[in-house]
Amino acid sequence: MASPRLETYCCPNHDAATQLVMNFQPEVFCGVCIGSASVSLLLTILQLLPKKGQSPRKMPKASSSSTILLLISVCDILGGLGMIFRSSIWLGFPGFIANISVVNGTDVWPSAFCVGSAMWIQLLYSAGFWWLFCYAVDSYLVVRRSAGLSTIVLYHMMTWGLAVMLCVEGIALLYYPSLSSCENGLVHAIPHYITTYAPLLLVLLVNPILFRRTVSAVASLLKGRQGIYTENERRLGTEIQIRFFKIMLVFISCWSSNIINESLLFYLEMQPDINEMPLKNIRSAALITWIIMGVLNPMQGFLFTLAFYGWTGWRVDLKWRKREITWESMSSSTVGENAYPSPVNYQSNLHDSKKISTTDSQQTDEAISMLSEGNTSGDDRLTRSSPIYQGW
Repeated sequence: MASPRLETYCCPNHDAATQLVMNFQPEVFCGVCIGSASVSLLLTILQLLPKKGQSPRKMPKASSSSTILLLISVCDILGGLGMIFRSSIWLGFPGFIANISVVNGTDVWPSAFCVGSAMWIQLLYSAGFWWLFCYAVDSYLVVRRSAGLSTIVLYHMMTWGLAVMLCVEGIALLYYPSLSSCENGLVHAIPHYITTYAPLLLVLLVNPILFRRTVSAVASLLKGRQGIYTENERRLGTEIQIRFFKIMLVFISCWSSNIINESLLFYLEMQPDINEMPLKNIRSAALITWIIMGVLNPMQGFLFTLAFYGWTGWRVDLKWRKREITWESMSSSTVGENAYPSPVNYQSNLHDSKKISTTDSQQTDEAISMLSEGNTSGDDRLTRSSPIYQGW
């Protein structure tokens, strides 16, 4: 699970609220994290692997949106591996972990492991948040015809640069001037919490606005393409809107418990004695949301693949490495024959659209198709004569 409490627990003199949650059934909590992360890891990889009966086709280009979706899954996979490794050491070597709480201890390896594993998890999930924000920005810019595959370099610089900068800055402020003296009051902890939750809150607050504006821009493009707004265009706009809704639903479901838990723990920290009877319900709610975090945080990877691609099935093609690996694109002639899972079924709604010869209309189709790459149905077939598939 990803929480700034992981880093604060590395301080020998951590606060009472952190002590409360970290000492609550640690074996059960670590087992829950390992189980949830392992299931999510296996299912995410299964979703991304090519399936039997699907033949790869040579694609001219991969779009920026498909690259971003892949990178989000990669961040979730690596973050899940960090959770599994950290929880396994926690369960397998309790004596080693117990040395973390020893003040002025001579063994630095327990603290180094604690800090390193917590930073790894925070960095990967923070990068995933930034990539999700970039996906919302890219979707809007694509519809406005202001982005393309070349902008992925800028997204890399922004995502990894901001993720590393905020992670290092938060850790440096938390452990200043040394690990043995960290967490002496909220002056050390608050900047760390801010740098941890800043990208999460950015996605939570800004992405819905960008998605809503993108859907509005899609409706305008569809209306302007032929001067009319047919049932096909209306259905396509609705399905793109549903796709964005699924993405935000997964994100809110997986991370709202973190915000609730952190709010409860901060409230407990402000109390003179968190063990008072009137605070019993607050303590119980904090412990319940702590366990929920251990279940839902690692599951984000698998749930996101469902939102991105839909369920792709169990029939894995183990010979995929012998083929030319290509990511889904709008240049395939047969829907459902991509080597990799593709986002939900949108192109079938364009099956009855008329061919448009003007450059403006072709660019409109390309912009829309980048938001609705691929198709999992395999039943409807689109011809390469459609302007969506030309010149992209």
